[in-house]
Amino acid sequence: MNSEKKVTPYKDSAENKKQQVEKMFDTISGKYDGLNRVISFGIDVKWRKKVIKMVANTNPESILDIATGTGDLAIQFAEKTQASKIIGLDLSEGMLSVAQKKVKNKSYEKNLSFVKGDSEALPFEDNSFDVITVSFGVRNFENLEKGLSEILRVLKKGGLFVILETSVPTKFPFKQGYTIYAKGILPLIGSIFSKDKVAYKYLSESASIFPHGEALNNILRKIGFIEVKNKPQTFGVATIYTATK
Repeated sequence: MNSEKKVTPYKDSAENKKQQVEKMFDTISGKYDGLNRVISFGIDVKWRKKVIKMVANTNPESILDIATGTGDLAIQFAEKTQASKIIGLDLSEGMLSVAQKKVKNKSYEKNLSFVKGDSEALPFEDNSFDVITVSFGVRNFENLEKGLSEILRVLKKGGLFVILETSVPTKFPFKQGYTIYAKGILPLIGSIFSKDKVAYKYLSESASIFPHGEALNNILRKIGFIEVKNKPQTFGVATIYTATK
């Protein structure tokens, strides 16, 4: 499995990947939302809308959004679904403080909470959630299989699991265009907008080696998920995966 090749943000750091990712996101949290729009040319909004629709169609009571970052997806679940319990979980205190500011005094504030926590040791009982989502977060897991096993544990039987993640296009000319963009343009944009140049180099590197398409489907099946499907988005630069338990 090519995810065994560990890509970390800070190459010379003695900290493990999890600690480095937390530090990186704390550093870039203030600029993260705007930068995301620039990096994806705003197309990430369209991808998230598809995820929201999939989730809303299942009429969930409870939703967990892992690697919630600044809370965009969790907030949209609060606005677009009838779920009475929505939790956004993230390692980064910096990201969560941005998320908390967004929901202050909103009508749905009582249904939505943000929790600092580790995706590989989820602080929830077995079979707790109707829906679990991870948007651009699984490639930051220190141990992918451990994180996915934890998600399977806290997902209810028959519940929906959705991953939205970057992937690498396989067809000409999109594959070649993506390589130029990811290796040259993305780190440049990151260095212009962010004081942490390392962060955007890591984000593009980790995307390029992360298992996608059938490779990730097979890992999900190995963990125990069923009805695993993947839907490539925008020529394959991102993929939406769905599975159940």
